[in-house]
Amino acid sequence: MRPRLPVVFGSVLFGVPVLVALLGPLLAGPVRSAAGPLRPPSPDFPLGTDVLGRDVLALGLSGGASIVALTGLSLVLAYLLGVPLALLAAGRRSRWADGFLLRALDFLLALPGLLVLLLLAAAGWRSVATLIVAIAVLQLPAVVRIVRSAALAPGCRAAVEAMTMQGEPWWRIHLGYLGRAVLGPVLVDAGSRLSLVLYLLASANFLGLGLAPSASDWAVLVERNKEALFLQPFAVLVPALLLVSLCMGTNLLVDQALLRRNEVR
Repeated sequence: MRPRLPVVFGSVLFGVPVLVALLGPLLAGPVRSAAGPLRPPSPDFPLGTDVLGRDVLALGLSGGASIVALTGLSLVLAYLLGVPLALLAAGRRSRWADGFLLRALDFLLALPGLLVLLLLAAAGWRSVATLIVAIAVLQLPAVVRIVRSAALAPGCRAAVEAMTMQGEPWWRIHLGYLGRAVLGPVLVDAGSRLSLVLYLLASANFLGLGLAPSASDWAVLVERNKEALFLQPFAVLVPALLLVSLCMGTNLLVDQALLRRNEVR
């Protein structure tokens, strides 16, 4: 029974915020405003109000859909761009092309994420699509380096050389075999990268890039109410705990999936 405990625990941690994100808006209804901000819990507002005088319970129920969708789309786009690019770079025998790609990515890596978001906001590029693309591009250097390192591991290179000598086509070797070989590192990296993407989304939304600073989004709520943590802790702790639960649950499930994959092998 013990091996199942992490799976059950991870499923609960992951499932609760996802269910709240999916079903919460149906239960919350319209977000009500109180007579004043930072009101303590009361019969009308069970978790009190935030800095804008809005019902914290309704905000917690309705604020998950946007952050889950934006985070998922940003991560998927980052790996859809980064994994094929890294596999192509690892499969090339030209050191010049590989070096050029890494130096271009180093330029992106040197750019502070918050500075890029500030520049986009100042330039008027405030749409949700811009936010998703910007965050995905900011993740590319790390994604490409991790996948490229996994693809260049000695075990992978030996298998690639054997398949090449057997006459296997290039695409089957570098996109098929190597793609499966790097799946583990990609999943581990995605689980840990989730928290970084959440942080960037919160900062971007607070700057007005993507969602408005007054949006009922978990990440925005944490950023918006953090100064009032000791005056109205529920306004910060409720969305923060849901985000922490989402990150922990995702990483636990990824770890258990990789353990099972290794045991099958």
